[in-house]
Amino acid sequence: VQLQASGGGLVQAGGSLRLSCAASGLGFSSYVMGWFRQAPGKEREFVAAISWSGGSTYYADSVKGRFTIARDNAKNTVYLQMNSLKPEDTAVYYCAASYGGSGAYRVTGDRYAYWGQGTLVTVSS
Repeated sequence: VQLQASGGGLVQAGGSLRLSCAASGLGFSSYVMGWFRQAPGKEREFVAAISWSGGSTYYADSVKGRFTIARDNAKNTVYLQMNSLKPEDTAVYYCAASYGGSGAYRVTGDRYAYWGQGTLVTVSS
Protein backbone atom coordinates (compact mmCIF):
# COMPACT_ATOMS: atom_id res chain seq x y z
CA VAL A 1 0.00 0.00 0.00
CA GLN A 2 1.28 3.41 -0.91
CA LEU A 3 -0.18 6.86 -0.28
CA GLN A 4 1.68 9.59 -2.13
CA ALA A 5 0.88 13.12 -0.96
CA SER A 6 1.82 16.13 -3.06
CA GLY A 7 0.95 19.77 -3.63
CA GLY A 8 2.53 21.41 -0.63
CA GLY A 9 4.59 24.55 -0.87
CA LEU A 10 5.06 28.12 0.27
CA VAL A 11 2.09 30.47 0.04
CA GLN A 12 1.23 33.86 1.47
CA ALA A 13 -1.51 34.27 4.03
CA GLY A 14 -4.87 34.42 2.32
CA GLY A 15 -3.71 32.24 -0.53
CA SER A 16 -4.73 28.77 -1.63
CA LEU A 17 -3.20 25.37 -2.21
CA ARG A 18 -4.59 22.03 -3.30
CA LEU A 19 -3.08 18.87 -1.88
CA SER A 20 -3.43 15.53 -3.60
CA CYS A 21 -2.93 12.02 -2.29
CA ALA A 22 -2.68 9.19 -4.79
CA ALA A 23 -3.32 5.73 -3.39
CA SER A 24 -2.17 2.38 -4.72
CA GLY A 25 -2.23 -1.19 -3.50
CA LEU A 26 -5.59 -0.99 -1.74
CA GLY A 27 -9.26 -1.04 -2.63
CA PHE A 28 -9.47 2.73 -2.52
CA SER A 29 -13.25 2.99 -2.74
CA SER A 30 -13.59 0.87 0.42
CA TYR A 31 -11.64 3.31 2.57
CA VAL A 32 -12.47 6.44 4.46
CA MET A 33 -9.74 8.92 3.61
CA GLY A 34 -8.44 11.55 5.98
CA TRP A 35 -5.99 14.41 6.19
CA PHE A 36 -3.98 15.17 9.30
CA ARG A 37 -1.29 17.74 9.96
CA GLN A 38 1.59 18.24 12.33
CA ALA A 39 3.10 21.62 13.02
CA PRO A 40 6.64 21.99 14.40
CA GLY A 41 6.68 21.18 18.09
CA LYS A 42 3.03 20.16 18.14
CA GLU A 43 1.11 16.92 18.09
CA ARG A 44 -0.49 15.60 14.96
CA GLU A 45 -4.07 16.79 14.55
CA PHE A 46 -7.05 15.82 12.47
CA VAL A 47 -7.97 18.10 9.58
CA ALA A 48 -10.67 16.47 7.45
CA ALA A 49 -12.12 13.12 6.40
CA ILE A 50 -14.36 11.84 3.62
CA SER A 51 -16.46 8.70 3.41
CA TRP A 52 -15.79 6.00 0.86
CA SER A 53 -18.50 7.33 -1.45
CA GLY A 54 -17.63 10.98 -0.96
CA GLY A 55 -21.11 11.62 0.32
CA SER A 56 -20.05 12.51 3.85
CA THR A 57 -17.30 14.78 5.04
CA TYR A 58 -16.09 15.96 8.43
CA TYR A 59 -13.80 18.85 9.30
CA ALA A 60 -11.89 20.14 12.27
CA ASP A 61 -13.38 23.38 13.53
CA SER A 62 -10.12 25.20 12.75
CA VAL A 63 -10.49 24.60 9.00
CA LYS A 64 -14.25 24.45 8.54
CA GLY A 65 -15.36 26.84 5.82
CA ARG A 66 -11.84 27.22 4.44
CA PHE A 67 -10.81 23.69 3.49
CA THR A 68 -12.66 21.20 1.30
CA ILE A 69 -11.92 17.50 1.05
CA ALA A 70 -12.93 15.57 -2.06
CA ARG A 71 -12.11 12.27 -3.72
CA ASP A 72 -12.07 10.71 -7.15
CA ASN A 73 -12.45 6.96 -6.81
CA ALA A 74 -11.75 6.44 -10.50
CA LYS A 75 -8.32 8.01 -9.97
CA ASN A 76 -7.72 6.59 -6.48
CA THR A 77 -7.02 10.10 -5.30
CA VAL A 78 -8.16 12.29 -2.43
CA TYR A 79 -7.78 16.06 -2.46
CA LEU A 80 -7.65 18.84 0.09
CA GLN A 81 -8.45 22.27 -1.26
CA MET A 82 -7.16 24.87 1.19
CA ASN A 83 -8.33 28.46 0.86
CA SER A 84 -7.84 31.56 3.00
CA LEU A 85 -4.69 30.05 4.42
CA LYS A 86 -3.32 31.36 7.69
CA PRO A 87 0.19 31.16 9.17
CA GLU A 88 -1.17 28.73 11.77
CA ASP A 89 -1.97 26.29 8.95
CA THR A 90 1.77 25.78 8.48
CA ALA A 91 2.46 22.07 8.98
CA VAL A 92 3.34 18.81 7.33
CA TYR A 93 0.10 17.41 5.94
CA TYR A 94 -0.47 13.66 5.85
CA CYS A 95 -3.14 11.66 4.09
CA ALA A 96 -4.35 8.42 5.65
CA ALA A 97 -6.71 5.53 4.87
CA SER A 98 -9.20 3.87 7.22
CA TYR A 99 -10.93 0.69 6.10
CA GLY A 100 -14.63 0.13 5.94
CA GLY A 101 -17.62 1.50 7.80
CA SER A 102 -19.82 4.39 6.83
CA GLY A 103 -19.72 8.12 7.36
CA ALA A 104 -16.65 10.26 7.73
CA TYR A 105 -16.30 10.72 11.49
CA ARG A 106 -12.77 9.30 11.89
CA VAL A 107 -10.84 11.93 13.82
CA THR A 108 -8.18 9.93 15.62
CA GLY A 109 -5.04 8.60 14.03
CA ASP A 110 -5.48 5.11 15.46
CA ARG A 111 -8.49 4.59 13.18
CA TYR A 112 -6.21 4.79 10.13
CA ALA A 113 -4.13 1.84 8.96
CA TYR A 114 -2.15 3.48 6.19
CA TRP A 115 -0.32 6.80 6.02
CA GLY A 116 1.38 8.84 3.35
CA GLN A 117 4.80 10.45 3.70
CA GLY A 118 3.55 13.99 4.20
CA THR A 119 3.83 17.21 2.26
CA LEU A 120 4.96 20.50 3.78
CA VAL A 121 2.71 23.55 3.68
CA THR A 122 4.23 26.84 4.75
CA VAL A 123 2.05 29.95 5.03
CA SER A 124 3.90 33.23 5.37
CA SER A 125 2.38 36.28 7.04
